[in-house]
Amino acid sequence: MAVGDDVDINFMLTNTFLVFFMQAGFAMLCAGSVRSKNTKNILIKNVLDACVGAIAWFLFGYGFAFGATTGKKENAFIGSGNFAMKDVTTASELAMYLFQWSFSAAATTIVSGSVAERTKFEAYLGYSFFLTAFVYPVVVHWTWSGGAGWLGTGYTLGDKVADVGMHDFAGSGVVHMVGGFAGLMGAMIVGPRTGRFASDGRVNPMPGHSAPLVVLGTFVLWLGWYGFNPGSAGGVVDNAETVARCAITTTLSAAAGGVTAMLLNYKLYHVWDLIAVCNGVLAGLVSITAGCAVTEPWAALVCGSLGALVIHFSSKLLLKFQIDDPLEAAPMHGFCGAFGVLWVGFMAKKEYAEAQGARAGAFYEGGGKQLGAQIVGILVIIAWTCGTIGPFFMLMKKFNLLRTTVEEETLGLDESKHGGKAYALELVAPEPA
Repeated sequence: MAVGDDVDINFMLTNTFLVFFMQAGFAMLCAGSVRSKNTKNILIKNVLDACVGAIAWFLFGYGFAFGATTGKKENAFIGSGNFAMKDVTTASELAMYLFQWSFSAAATTIVSGSVAERTKFEAYLGYSFFLTAFVYPVVVHWTWSGGAGWLGTGYTLGDKVADVGMHDFAGSGVVHMVGGFAGLMGAMIVGPRTGRFASDGRVNPMPGHSAPLVVLGTFVLWLGWYGFNPGSAGGVVDNAETVARCAITTTLSAAAGGVTAMLLNYKLYHVWDLIAVCNGVLAGLVSITAGCAVTEPWAALVCGSLGALVIHFSSKLLLKFQIDDPLEAAPMHGFCGAFGVLWVGFMAKKEYAEAQGARAGAFYEGGGKQLGAQIVGILVIIAWTCGTIGPFFMLMKKFNLLRTTVEEETLGLDESKHGGKAYALELVAPEPA
């Protein structure tokens, strides 16, 4: 094996570890955003996202996403081979397998935030496996399967969408929209937390219990995004410029999202809102993920700022419809993810886009073909995700496997389901000698 191949494999594995470290960021962010009585519950779900997801990805997920049966025609809709890692043997294949597993874990973790504080543990195990084994891998196959899937820029089996495929470099649509809209369906079907909405429609505040955990989680996620976006180049030897550009656009979009969220909240509420700043940073990161390789640095600032507006107003929209999403995961990942996919259709620079097999955006004299492909991608990802995970949640609800009882929710899921509180704050008197 050439030295360059070894460097690229090391690059992929290093970025895999960064993306997997995002699970720690999700854990801190989720824990800080829920009430203290549900801390253990949300944390065990984060841990098992990695565990259950690893098994689901091994058995089915990778095969449905990338698999092909030797000697048979490739399927444009779904992968059909390499289940349980059969014939996945070369160093580059193994590295890519693990890298893509870390992405699947991120998509699944998004959902737990949307349905936090009132969902049965059994339901969590079910949707975690189903999402990683089937729902998410099919979207991966459409877009990232190296020309086999019908939606991606490299589709080789027939006509592409609008004569060009959807470009989603690192997963605003593939990862974040899938997780976000799966979470939205879960939040709608499981219903709001008890007491979240008053009878007259007023929203009762239920703030998370730890701002420090939210901040730490935000920074860990920001760090992990440097594996998420630059790592999606697939190697660094022949892609150093793209890798560096992705890191820069990722940084600028996150920064602009945080500052915009701060200013917006101060303008509206006269408060320098820490949690809003963190959500703005994450909204900027989600928004730039699809176009990080095809966006100019100055435009990344605009992307992040607009992402902060998207999460703010989409969160308000969900509350208006009395949809309770404790972590604003659906607005952050679903709506900002859709915006990120759409952004490419407008703002992909011709030189950068053509290097990725895409076309220039509409604002770069690229016409509307790339924009059309991006819109098609948004619509089909929403339809597929909602059309598969929605019936799953409804089935769980029908058999009373989805929601905890009011008594369990009031007591807190840590006490009722996980053996006690997450924080042992009471002083325990020493036993007499």
